[in-house]
Amino acid sequence: QAVVDFERLSEHAAAFQGHDVGFCCLGTTRAKAGADGFVRVDRDYVAQAAELARAGGCKHFVLQSSRGANQHSHFLYLRVKGEVENLVQAVGFDRCTILRPAVLLCKRQESRPAEWMAQQFLGVVARVFPTAYSVPVETVARAMVASVLQPGKGKVEVLENGAIHELGKA
Repeated sequence: QAVVDFERLSEHAAAFQGHDVGFCCLGTTRAKAGADGFVRVDRDYVAQAAELARAGGCKHFVLQSSRGANQHSHFLYLRVKGEVENLVQAVGFDRCTILRPAVLLCKRQESRPAEWMAQQFLGVVARVFPTAYSVPVETVARAMVASVLQPGKGKVEVLENGAIHELGKA
């Protein structure tokens, strides 16, 4: 592990050297960082980390994005996720896997009451429609690893929530 200062990420290029695969789950919330901070973390930091990884020899980059990511969206969250997907693809990895999970089911240390209520509701819905609206973070992590261990389906592969569930069982 290497601790880096994302405000001066280029000074930490050595931490990105010599890795065949890069995994990125970096993100924040608009509520926590403000609109500008959200864009800086979810787009700018991720794109810069991808560039450093590629320069360091990374061949396969695995990015956790979001369901509905679209650079043309009117919603900041979805627009930024779509923009960063495009930026990461443009870096030129031999292989790029983008996961677009729905609502992540997880236990957080910080308090997010609205998210907690949504998770409670979606947890019940998930019993009836397990791949429709949510996915446990453990399933996403397993899918990310499995995507590296399996042959690729092209230079860029986008895995939507249902495919994440399937691959996460592997």
